[in-house]
Amino acid sequence: MRASPVLIALLSFALPAFAVDVVGRLQWNDVCPDIVSLGPTKVILDAGRYKGNLLRDGAFSIPDVPAGTYVLSVVSHDFVFDQLRIDVLESTFEARPYSVGTPLNPASPVLLPQISLAPRSQHVYFVPIDSFNLLGMLQNPMMLMMVFGGVMVMAMPYLMKNMDPETMKEFKEQQAKMAGMQNAMASGDLKAGFSALMAEDAPAPAPKALPAAAASSKSRNSKGKRR
Repeated sequence: MRASPVLIALLSFALPAFAVDVVGRLQWNDVCPDIVSLGPTKVILDAGRYKGNLLRDGAFSIPDVPAGTYVLSVVSHDFVFDQLRIDVLESTFEARPYSVGTPLNPASPVLLPQISLAPRSQHVYFVPIDSFNLLGMLQNPMMLMMVFGGVMVMAMPYLMKNMDPETMKEFKEQQAKMAGMQNAMASGDLKAGFSALMAEDAPAPAPKALPAAAASSKSRNSKGKRR
């Protein structure tokens, strides 16, 4: 069944006026030596708006691309490729460098003679687990505090045995103050806790000096008694 001339005319108007095949090639290098190492890969325009077929020799073709400006990307699971700006004109296309995240306009003044992309690097999906490092663990401040606290707990009985009685008394008083502060803070009375911590023993009152007249009379009485 042949299509009517009217249907053919309508289809011709529906199709874009200008369509160009965007062709290029992937170049093999030390990062990716061949198509087998490349694995599943797609060449696309504008995040999949137009797609191309990739051959074993690295050549690709994206057919029937209408006039406009596009970003060409190589979607590969294992390898990283550069992106290009593609300007499709009436009967040809132009390729320019493009950096990810930069605006398309203004276009780069550098015009590439052809589309030729080589893999830049390989994706790294797995990071090796670090081996046990005793020195790095001991450099951790929290670990140093734990070690110091353990040493102090083990050495405290020996230190207390060698303390003189006065130092031991002061140490116990300080422990009592700390315990009082902790109890006050646990109960919510912060003022009392800091007062208990900062409190000091009040000095003993000095003996009052006797008045001069009382001292002289006392001395006279003592002399009279001796006589």
